[in-house]
Amino acid sequence: MRKGWFQKKVENFSKLSGYKKPDKYSNVIKLDSNENYAISPDFFQRLIDETKERMDVREYPLGGTERLIQGLSEYIKTPTEMIGVGNGSDQIIDLILGNFASKETKILTSDPTFGFFEERCKLYSIPTIKIPFDGNMSLNMEKFLANSKKVEILYLDSPNNPTGFQFQRKQLEKLIQEFDGLVIIDEAYVEFSDYSVVSMTKKTNNLVVLRTLSKSFGLAGLRIGYFVANKKIADAFTRVVQYPYPLNTVAIEAGILALRKSKYFSDIAELVKKERRRIIEKLREMRVFKVFDSKANFVLFAAGGSSKRIHKALIEQGIVIKNLGRIGKNEGCLRVTVGSQEMNSRFLTAIRDLLN
Repeated sequence: MRKGWFQKKVENFSKLSGYKKPDKYSNVIKLDSNENYAISPDFFQRLIDETKERMDVREYPLGGTERLIQGLSEYIKTPTEMIGVGNGSDQIIDLILGNFASKETKILTSDPTFGFFEERCKLYSIPTIKIPFDGNMSLNMEKFLANSKKVEILYLDSPNNPTGFQFQRKQLEKLIQEFDGLVIIDEAYVEFSDYSVVSMTKKTNNLVVLRTLSKSFGLAGLRIGYFVANKKIADAFTRVVQYPYPLNTVAIEAGILALRKSKYFSDIAELVKKERRRIIEKLREMRVFKVFDSKANFVLFAAGGSSKRIHKALIEQGIVIKNLGRIGKNEGCLRVTVGSQEMNSRFLTAIRDLLN
C-alpha cells in the first residue's frame, strides 16, 4: 500500500483539468488574453535594447529583486519592506495557497473568478465557497459578508476577470475591515479601474494585495508579479517562502526601466479606458448584445445563442476574442480585450458587418 502512494497521487492529479492557456493563433488580431497591445512594439524594442546593456546573464541576479522592489516602492508610494515579488502573480498565488492554506481552510470568492486561482485551489484540495454574479454581472455584498463567517480566507480579483466588475470602494473596504482571516485582493487590472486598496495594507495585518506588470505595463511575457502586505507578511514570504531567485535578470532590468517610464504607461491606461468606453457604447448601439460595464482592459458582452457563430466568424476574419459560454444567468458570453485604436476599430467593424 505504501509503495503505491506516488501512483495514487499521479492518478488524482490526472483527474484535474488544470489551468487552460489560450489557444495559439498566427497572423490574427489577438484580443482574447487581455494583453496590452495599445503599447507600440517599437517602445518595447527600445526597452529591451536598453535592458541588454544593463545585464550579464552569466551572473546570478544578486541584489536584482531588491532594486526592482525599490522601483516598485517609488511607483506605488509604499515602503520597500511591504513589497515582495514573484514570477508573475500566478506564482505568488501558488505559494500563498501552498503554504498558508490547507484542506482544513475554506476560501470565499466569486463565481467566476481568476481561473488559475480556482485550479490551484483544486490542486491543493482547498474547499471554496463561491458567490455567483447576478444577471447584471454584479456581486451582492451582503451575501459576501454573510458567507465570510464560514471561511478563513477571502480572495477577490478587483476588478474581476472575466466580468470587469469592481465593488464600490466603501463596500470593499468594509468587507476587508470586517473579515478577520486572510484577505487576498488581486489587483491585476487596477490601473484601468477607479481605485486601489493598497493603502489599507499599512493599517491591517491580514491583507495581501497582488499586482502585476503584465497588464498596464504590457510586460506579460516577462512574468513580473508583486504583492503588498504588512512588513511581517512580506518578510516571511520573501525570506522563507519565496525562491532565492524568483525573477530572471532580463525581467528584473526591464521591469526597473519600465517603472522609470510609468508616466508613459499611465497615459496608455487612460487611452485604454477611453477605448473601452467606445467599445461598450458601440456594442450597445447595435441593440443585439447585453454589454456589461468594465473597470478592466476588456469588455464582456452576452450574445446568447449567436456567440459561437460570432466567435468563429471573427476568427475567419483574423480577429480572436474569448468565448466564455454561460456566466451566471447570461448565455453566450464573449470577452474582447481593449487593444490599439486600430485593432478596436477592426473588431467593431467586423461585428457590425456580421450583424448586417
